[in-house]
Amino acid sequence: MSLPITDITDRVVSHAMSLGLFETVNEAEPKNAPGNGLTCAVWAERIGFIRSSGLASGSARLVFTVRIYSSINSSPDEAIDPAMLNAVDQLFGAYSGDFTLGGLVRHVDLLGAHGVPLEAVAGYLLVEGGEYRVMTIVLPLIVNDLWEEAS
Repeated sequence: MSLPITDITDRVVSHAMSLGLFETVNEAEPKNAPGNGLTCAVWAERIGFIRSSGLASGSARLVFTVRIYSSINSSPDEAIDPAMLNAVDQLFGAYSGDFTLGGLVRHVDLLGAHGVPLEAVAGYLLVEGGEYRVMTIVLPLIVNDLWEEAS
């Protein structure tokens, strides 16, 4: 078996798109400035073996970054953070509600049993000379039985 990265990425993107909150949802870290409304980008950040393999195959921790962007020039200023926190809340609800992403993963590692838990961190980011408020979500996924182990 191999890592179904395209299917998993598609599922993470579809959760974001299904909320109807984002102007666009990109399947990669953007190289260009995001749009004017809330924008979301999804990409795989890290992968590694975990200590919960099956008898003859290895399991993995696959970590996605899900980043929400909003221009700091959006009006009114006081609405930026509440809109972004609402989006984080709805994404967290989607991830915890579809714990296996439609059967593609063992589970979302909500509490961080194998590393960093599901979390979001606020910050600012410069993209093409524009400044954006961002919420960066760490989405850790556990995927079973990926690679056959030598006996």
